Amino acid sequence: MLLIKTKRDTLLAPLQAVSGIVERRHTLPILSNVFIEKKGGRLSFLATDIEIQISTAADCEAAGEDYSLTVGARKLQDLLRALPDDAEVSLNAQERKLAIKSGKSRFNLQTLPADDFPRMAEAVDEAAHLSVPQKTLKRLFALVQCAMAQQDIRYYLNGLLFIVDGNSIKLVATDGHRLAYASASLTSPVTRREVIVPRKTVVELSKLLDDSEDPVELEISPKQIRFSFSNIVLISKLVDGKYPDYMRVMQAVQDKKVALNRLELLHTLQRASILTNEKFRGVRCVLSANSLKIICSNAEQEEAQEELEVPYAGDGLDIGFNVGYLLDCLNTVDTADIEWSFGDANTSALITMPGNENYKYVVMPMRI
Repeated sequence: MLLIKTKRDTLLAPLQAVSGIVERRHTLPILSNVFIEKKGGRLSFLATDIEIQISTAADCEAAGEDYSLTVGARKLQDLLRALPDDAEVSLNAQERKLAIKSGKSRFNLQTLPADDFPRMAEAVDEAAHLSVPQKTLKRLFALVQCAMAQQDIRYYLNGLLFIVDGNSIKLVATDGHRLAYASASLTSPVTRREVIVPRKTVVELSKLLDDSEDPVELEISPKQIRFSFSNIVLISKLVDGKYPDYMRVMQAVQDKKVALNRLELLHTLQRASILTNEKFRGVRCVLSANSLKIICSNAEQEEAQEELEVPYAGDGLDIGFNVGYLLDCLNTVDTADIEWSFGDANTSALITMPGNENYKYVVMPMRI
């Protein structure tokens, strides 16, 4: 049975949108598959890993009865990618097989029954509804996601805190060594919700969202969050846990403030970091009158020293940081200048954008 006959990209684009969450090896073989359904004039694609579900659709011109099947997501994607850009492709459903034809190329892929494919139940709890431009949400994710933990035993850190309240949306991420905070205004007030969105969901959304004013429609329930945009629907379970008090972290006293050119500091730290290694990523920052020195040494007795002229006249300070945490921040923000605020050698430092209260990056010092 002919499911669809169309240009390669008509199939590849929706398939790529959903297959990012598919694990190559899974205890349930069917979770390595994508669910494909032809219904009337639409061909829909759906993938899930039980925690996240993504669906999208493409226009379908093939006549005939409705049909559904599941097939290996990565294999189908790799086959379509390997065909020429302007190739004409047809998908044909056969008994326990999906036949892909293009020119003189023929491929038969194993299928599994569509009825066995697991679907996430949509939340029936009362949800908070809001709409945000895609570029705004994409930017908020970009500003904070570097600070999310990876496979931390404190599972609630393996994601980000997502808060909507009144006319604001706030995102917070921390791995216990640094914390990133970003916020934006909403056009209309919304019921307060405070949830933890899993890391994998954030990473996938960051790939799928556009730099456009087109809206993302969000529904936030106590145990689930739903994002609808650009013909894509992503549903994710939420992390159940108590997030750290981010306000307390951001309220540490930092009375030594330095204004710096972001790119100049970035390039300085990049050069110094060449002498660090995976086990030890520390750099010393020595602040004195009109001077900020960046010093790095390693186990081979090699040393890098850089000096920046800065408008500073306060007390001196010698403090160490993980250079990777500093580089993550400076690569994320896009302003010409940043403001770096310090307390003492044992107090966290704060990086902000001048005149912008909507972004804060807190980094803990390290002993060097």
